[in-house]
Amino acid sequence: MLRILFTILFTLVVFMSPTASAEQDATAPIVTTSQLTDTQNKISRLQQTIDQDTLLLFKAKGELRNFTEYRIKNKSSELRDIIAQLIKTPDENPQYLITLVQSQLDFLNSVGSYLDDQIMLMRLDIKQGDESKVVLAISQREFERDHYLKAQLTSLQWAKTLNMDVSIQQQKLTDFMLKRADHFDSLVHYTQDELQKAVSEAESAGADITAEQKAEVMALKERLDQSSSSLAVSAGMLETLGQDVTVFKQTLFSVSGDITQDVLNFSVASNLLQGWLNVIKDQTINNGPSLTFKILVFVFILFLASLVAKIVTKIISKTVKASKLQFSQLLQDFFISLSSKVVFALGLLIALSQLGFELGPLLAGFGIAGVIIGFALQDTLSNFASGMMILIYRPFDVGDLINAANVTGRVSHMSLVSTTIKTLDNQRLIVPNNKIWGDTINNITAEHQRRVDMIFGISYSDNVEHAETILKSIVEQHPKVQEHPEPIVKLHTLGESSVDFVVRPWVNPDDYWEVYWDITRAVKIRFDAEGISIPFPQRDVHIYQK
Repeated sequence: MLRILFTILFTLVVFMSPTASAEQDATAPIVTTSQLTDTQNKISRLQQTIDQDTLLLFKAKGELRNFTEYRIKNKSSELRDIIAQLIKTPDENPQYLITLVQSQLDFLNSVGSYLDDQIMLMRLDIKQGDESKVVLAISQREFERDHYLKAQLTSLQWAKTLNMDVSIQQQKLTDFMLKRADHFDSLVHYTQDELQKAVSEAESAGADITAEQKAEVMALKERLDQSSSSLAVSAGMLETLGQDVTVFKQTLFSVSGDITQDVLNFSVASNLLQGWLNVIKDQTINNGPSLTFKILVFVFILFLASLVAKIVTKIISKTVKASKLQFSQLLQDFFISLSSKVVFALGLLIALSQLGFELGPLLAGFGIAGVIIGFALQDTLSNFASGMMILIYRPFDVGDLINAANVTGRVSHMSLVSTTIKTLDNQRLIVPNNKIWGDTINNITAEHQRRVDMIFGISYSDNVEHAETILKSIVEQHPKVQEHPEPIVKLHTLGESSVDFVVRPWVNPDDYWEVYWDITRAVKIRFDAEGISIPFPQRDVHIYQK
C-alpha cells in the first residue's frame, strides 16, 4: 500500500510540476513565475493542493482518508476542465500543454494502479458475514476506476490533438479495457444466474420468506446494476477505441431489456434474434405438446361458452317476453344482454384457469381495479345508477314519445348509461341517463287519449251562436276525434279585440297534430264562407290639433 501511495506522490511531484517537467525535457521552454498567466497560476495552485493531499494519504485513515481521496478527485477534475479549455483555444506555448497532458497521463496511470491494488486487496480480504459490505465497497471503487479510465481516454485524445505519440499507451489501455469488459461481462451473467436462484427461493418460501433471503435478493440486484454500469462504460470506451463490442452490448441488452439504437446494429440484432429463436425452439420442444393441448382446451371452452350464451339468450328472451310481470322493452333488452355476457364471462374465467391462471388473485385484482375505476368514472357510475332506476320504475319504454332533458322525440334505444332519442325532425340524440332521471320526464304517449287545446276568436260584431254551431260541426265531423270524452266548444274570454272560443277535442296521441292542423284549416275556410271574421289586434290613434 505504501508503495502505491509513494508512486502517486512521486508522479505528482515529478510530472505535474512545471519545473520538474522542464528538467525532464531540456528542449521545453522554462516558464518563469513572471511569465505565468492567471490560468497557469490557477493550474499551479491546483497541482500544489493535489500534492499536499497525496502526502496526507500516507497518514490518513477512515473517514479522513475517504475525504482526502474525494478532494483529490475533485481537484483533479477541476484541473482537467482547465486543460480541456486550453486545448480548445490556440496557445503560443504548445509545449506547456504537452507537459500538462503528459503529466495527466502519468497521474491517471498511477491512480489506476492504486485503485486496482485496493480492489484486489478487498477481494482477498472478504470475511464470512461481511461479504455484502465488502462487495458494496468494491463496487464503489470500481465506480471511481471508471471515472479515471474515462479521464485517461480523454487525455489520450488530447495528446493526439497535440500530435503526441501515444500509440503504446493507447494499446495498453485497449488491452486493459478488453480484460475489464470481459471480467464484467462474466460477472453480469454470473450475478443474473444467482439472482434468478435467489428469486426462485424467495418465491418458493412465500409468506415464510426470511429477512436474509430478502437482503440477498436486494444485494444481488444492486450488484447487477453496478456491474452492468461498469460494463456499459467499458463498452463505450472500447467502441471509441475502435473495438468490436457486440457481445458486451448483447449482455447489456439482456439486463436492461431496453431497445436502443444498438439494436439497429446488424450484428447485435442478429445475435439477439438467434438467441431468442433458440429459446423459442427449446420451449417449443419441451413444453409444446402440453401448451398446445391447453390452448385447444381454452379455445374449446370459449366456443362452448359462446354456444351456451346464445342458448341462454333465447331462453331468457322467451321468458321475459311471456312473463306475467309485463317487463318493459328496455328491461327485456337489459336482461337478454346481461345474461349472454354473464355466461360468456364465466366461460372465459374457466378457460383462463385451464391455462394456469389463478382465479383468486385475478378476481381480487379485478376488485381492486374496480374500486380505482369507480373513483375515476364517477359520472359514468351516476349514469349507470340512473339507468337502473329508469329500468326499475319504467317512466317510458322503447317507442314512446317523451320530453326530457329539454329534448323531445321517440325513444329508440337505451343502455345502462345513456338513452338514444330520435327527434321529430329525425335527429338522433344520445342523452346521459342522469340528465333524464334528474329532470322532469314527460311521457307524451303513455296515455291512450290526449286532448287538443285550440282557441279561435271572432269579431264582436259576429253572431256568437252561429260561430259556436260551426265550430261544433267541424269538430264532430272529423273522423279521428273521439266521442268520449265529449268535445268541448265554449265561449272562453272577451278579449281586447276578439271574442275567443276554446275548442278541446280528445284524440289518439298519435293523431294529435293531424287533428290540430285539420281543424285549424277547416275553421278558417268555414269562417270565410260564413262571413265570420277572425280579428287581429287593432289600435285606434286619435290626433288632436290645437
